[in-house]
Amino acid sequence: MDNQSSHDSMMSHMTGKETRPTSSTTGRTAPRAKAPAAAETTASHGSPATATRAWTTRLVVIGIVLSAVNLRPAITSLGALLEDVRDGLGMSGSAAGLLTSVPPLCFAVFGVTAPRLARRFGPAAVVCAAMAAVTAGLLIRPYAGSTAGFLAGSALALMGIAVSNVLMPVIVKRWFPDRVGSMTGLYSMALAVGTSVAAAVTVPVTDALGGGWQSGLAVWAGLAAAAVLPWVPLVRDRGPAPTAGARAGARARAERQPPALRITRSRTAWALAVFFGLQATAAYITMGWMAQIFRDAGVSASTAGLLLAVTMVMGVPLAFVIPRVATRLPRQGPIVIALGVCGLAGYAGLYLAPAAGAWAWAVLLGISTCAFPLALTMVGMRARTAAGVVQLSAFAQSTGYLISIPGPLLVGVLYQHSGGWGLPIALMIGLMIPQMAVGVLAGRDRTVEDEAAATA
Repeated sequence: MDNQSSHDSMMSHMTGKETRPTSSTTGRTAPRAKAPAAAETTASHGSPATATRAWTTRLVVIGIVLSAVNLRPAITSLGALLEDVRDGLGMSGSAAGLLTSVPPLCFAVFGVTAPRLARRFGPAAVVCAAMAAVTAGLLIRPYAGSTAGFLAGSALALMGIAVSNVLMPVIVKRWFPDRVGSMTGLYSMALAVGTSVAAAVTVPVTDALGGGWQSGLAVWAGLAAAAVLPWVPLVRDRGPAPTAGARAGARARAERQPPALRITRSRTAWALAVFFGLQATAAYITMGWMAQIFRDAGVSASTAGLLLAVTMVMGVPLAFVIPRVATRLPRQGPIVIALGVCGLAGYAGLYLAPAAGAWAWAVLLGISTCAFPLALTMVGMRARTAAGVVQLSAFAQSTGYLISIPGPLLVGVLYQHSGGWGLPIALMIGLMIPQMAVGVLAGRDRTVEDEAAATA
């Protein structure tokens, strides 16, 4: 088989339909028209319209992957150079603390604007503009010359990331309704790769570019600019072209659909929002403090950094596997429990023997942080319609990121006042219990549309 045939085969596999059992009560996938759809597909096989749709789908896949890779380097690259940035800008400790709290705050504040923007301009156009904002923010902040300018540039980049965070599940639901698990896994894996690579290579890249922290941060704007390109041809596209059977089904569903979804009336939406917030809290605590826990236990600085990298890298393969498994289960509670148990074991190890079992605790906590791709997968599964996914994604992520803001700050306060890690780790363990409880509730086989309608 030649290279072109291999490429076409690979892309066909990526964009083909994923078959999985679905429940009639959730309506996670739209019912398929049997004979008419098959006849239409056969008739149009090889037509220019079919080729155009196939090429467009490939562009969407590339856009999803490149966008996901850019959803965290703005944060993790800064963490690697934060001390240099503080020295270069004369940034106070309080300003640096504010800078570390900006990401979840921006995610919460700007994420709620995504549904309105998507309705007006289309998800693809909004993500294109969001990636352009990330590019501009990453270019502006290193050369702003002041703390205020640096914060403004960071906020611009984080605004684009916040909107893209919300719309990624929406685009997956719209373009790949039968492959929610595999496509969520693909972009979750890409997100994990971007997160870990930016943390690992920012310092070496900075040294290779002459040692200036400005160039070390600005270089990531090039990667963000690459993520703009696949979306440009899709700016006017509002979604895949429906078949005649799908159009008839859409009209019928529209007639049955209530005029507006009151997302706050859904218990599942609230459970998913709290689950998202608690897993984000655990992730930010782990990324922000785990290396310091190991260093205080006598582990060298280089080894502590490597342990943190191991924790982050664990999310790369698991972020692809867990969503695929989740979509094949009617309830995701067992996965929530398994991840939570790994987290509890990792925290217990940090409390009892942080240095002796350091590698095991790093692996266990890395597994636990894969609650993030699971939460994204459940966003796509707990809503029946694309409009429902938009609202649920915005509500769960914005509310969740608000919930996550105090956690890392509280860990620092407890550590400072107690002089050790006993109380902070006890807090982490205490937060894992409700995370597991609400995760089980969010994983029940139901949709927010049904719950909102039942309480209307």
